[in-house]
Amino acid sequence: MRVQAGCELSIETDAASPVIAMLCPRDASARWQVNGRPGFERSLGFDEHVDSFGNRCQRFVLPEGLTRLRIDATVETTPDIRVARGAPAVDPAALPADTLQFLLPSRYCPSDLAAMWTRARDIVGAAAPGYAQAEAIRQWIATHLEYRYGVSNASTDAQATLAEGAGVCRDFAHVGITLCRALDIPARMVVGWLHDLKPMDMHAWFEAYLGGSWYTFDATQSAPRGGRVVIAYGRDAADVAFLTSYRPLRTLSLRVWADLDDRPGFDEDLGHAA
Repeated sequence: MRVQAGCELSIETDAASPVIAMLCPRDASARWQVNGRPGFERSLGFDEHVDSFGNRCQRFVLPEGLTRLRIDATVETTPDIRVARGAPAVDPAALPADTLQFLLPSRYCPSDLAAMWTRARDIVGAAAPGYAQAEAIRQWIATHLEYRYGVSNASTDAQATLAEGAGVCRDFAHVGITLCRALDIPARMVVGWLHDLKPMDMHAWFEAYLGGSWYTFDATQSAPRGGRVVIAYGRDAADVAFLTSYRPLRTLSLRVWADLDDRPGFDEDLGHAA
């Protein structure tokens, strides 16, 4: 399926602010607008690099005052996600080297706490090691945690979310990652856009490495859903922030879209920002 996706932000700063953004899909070109004009002025110092997780990072300077950023992309994605209920857990000794970092505790995912191992074991019960355990964790989060705004902030980790019993997609993902890692299942955070998400917003979910592949788990959805536009992978939210600023700034508005593009034969080269 082809999706027309993007976002629009209004950001206010009191002084020039260097930023690093993750706002472009990993696997598609994007078109930028700054204050309604195509691309970046030379004075903003736009540059793009790839981080250690393979994410595309955009680096530039926001000038003092109000800046409006818009990103548009045409993305080919799948209408369904892969489900492999029999996929087994992979013994840590046999894991690919690049997955090992996703077994470790991280800023928002304290998987090394004894309480997390106990909680994970209680949740999965007699489920077979592998996909069945990750799915049991996903189902438990969907059933036992309330999706509610305003109960978490930029410092909330998985332990705090479990104590509160509520959170948003980012918090649900952190809990899923933490509980999977406690069972020696590599798990990573994914951020992006989801077609027909209600309400539409930046979205987060988690993936678990099972049987030699990464599989998607999203506790905010009642059934497996495709139409996902991946922007970034990371250990947790610290690695995949959509905007990192080195000076104070205020995000005044954020609008996201991921609409089905069913125009026959449409093929547009959006190009890279310059």
